This record gives sequence, structure tokens and C-alpha cells, in this order.
Amino acid sequence: MATPAHTHQPVKSDHELIEFLQWCLPKLQLCWPGFRKVRRTIRKRLTRRIRELGLADLADYRNTLAAEPVEWSFLDTVCRIPISRFYRDRSVYNMLAKQVLPDCAARARTRSDCKISILSAGCASGEEPYSVSLVWHLCVAQEYPDCTIDILAVDIDDVMISRAQAACYSPSALKDLPHEFLELGFEQKHGTHRLRDRFRKCVHFLNRDLRKCVPGGPFDLILCRNTAFTYFDEATQALVSSQLHAALRTGGYLITGAHEVFPGMDHNLLRAHPGSAVFRKTNGEMLARPSTSSGSTEWRS
Repeated sequence: MATPAHTHQPVKSDHELIEFLQWCLPKLQLCWPGFRKVRRTIRKRLTRRIRELGLADLADYRNTLAAEPVEWSFLDTVCRIPISRFYRDRSVYNMLAKQVLPDCAARARTRSDCKISILSAGCASGEEPYSVSLVWHLCVAQEYPDCTIDILAVDIDDVMISRAQAACYSPSALKDLPHEFLELGFEQKHGTHRLRDRFRKCVHFLNRDLRKCVPGGPFDLILCRNTAFTYFDEATQALVSSQLHAALRTGGYLITGAHEVFPGMDHNLLRAHPGSAVFRKTNGEMLARPSTSSGSTEWRS
């Protein structure tokens, strides 16, 4: 009797999965250590794909990858981990409000356009760039009425970008937001929360594979958190770090994930605070901060 499709287990053990990932990930410019904690998610996706193709197991799937190179593109999508939510790591956004964005605004005033350029690299469904927009508009902008921000948000996944452009979110994506941000930033509709237009206008989305090319800048602030320096292989991390450094203005800020190691620390980057994942690009010397206004962080509508 044939085994029912729903009970068929193409990935028979964790050991088999690990062996497969250690084989395939380097071919995608990805690294196995970044996938240790999310391998159950990958296992579910692989199981679903193998069943869709009518294959028996991972060995059959490896043969398919050898015979049909286009399947590697699908496997690449299987290995994307778009874990994101608004205000992820509150300490980072507090630092944006109190130090980073006021400093960027003060420096923008020394240029003719008074524009702060920001890159969100690996933006998923838009939670990160929209969080930055909320911080700017509700905490900083009133002190710098002559300054504007422009946020370029990039991701490799068109589905994620479409969701970001729709700007509609479930309560679970918003659970870390300060209450004032939720009240002032969103309108409720049909059980979801939609970001108000005034916070969306400064954010622009672009499909871009960071493994191939990082947008050129120059940027005053780059956020590259929990993407390149978690999932990319060593050589690709080095390439991305070099391109990010080149795209960052002197005096600008780079923010990585809290537990990530930025491989370009031989560049002129200093931690904004000991132990933080916020770095500042110098010209080899300590940079003096331009005079700023009060930098108040009280909530503003």
C-alpha cells in the first residue's frame, strides 16, 4: 500500500538536513551557522517543495538540482528568513531618536539640500524603514523643520516588497512599538493596522540582491541588521561590508544586528557606545559633532 502523501517524510532526520544544508548553502553564497536556529523552518519548506515535485527524499532533490539548474533559484527562496517586526531592538531606535538622527540632521544642515539619506538593507515587509520614519517624524523632525529624510529600503523578495508597499500589518508585528507610535502612526481597518500616508512618503522600495550589489549612496545612515552578517558566507560578507563602507558618508552611521560581527572593522568605524551595534565612520580621527538643537525625544504628532 502506498504511503499517504501527508505522512511521507522526505527529510528523514536532522542529521540529513544539516548535511544537505552544509552542501547547498555555500553554493548560494550562504553559510550554515546562520541557519542553525531556523533549520526547522527550512525543513518544513523543503518537505513541501519535495512533495510538490513528486520526489521521494533529499537525495532525489539533490539529483533534481543537478539536472535542472533553475531549481537552485527556488531553493534560494526557501532559504530566505524574513523575520521582522516594528521597533525590533528598542535600544537601537532609542539611540536613533536621541543621537543618530539628530546628528545626521545637524550634518545635513551643512549641505545645500538638508536631506538625510538612509538605507535599510534587507527590509523584509517594511517594518524597519517604517520604524525609522516614525522615529524621525514623531521624535526628531520638529527640531529640524528644514531637514527631510529619504529612506531607500531594499529586499530580494518581490512578495515582501509588495507587502511593505501595502503597509498593512497584524497586531503581532506591532507589539514592540511604543503606544504613542501605534496611536499616531496607524489607522485600523478590517483587523489590520495600516501605516498613515505621512510616514510612508519618505520610504522607497527596491528589489536588490545584496550578494550582488549594494546601492551606492552616499548615505548618512545604513541599517543592515540580521541579514548579510548572519546568513551570507565569509567572502560575501567581506564584499558587502566593503560596499556598505564605501556607500556611507564620513560621519555617517552603520547599524548591524546586536549579535552580528561586522567584518570591516579594519575600516574607520568606531562604536557609538561600548557594546552597541551602532558604528560611526570616521576619517581616521575622532569626529566632532556639529552643534544641534535640544534633540528632545518627547512624542509629537
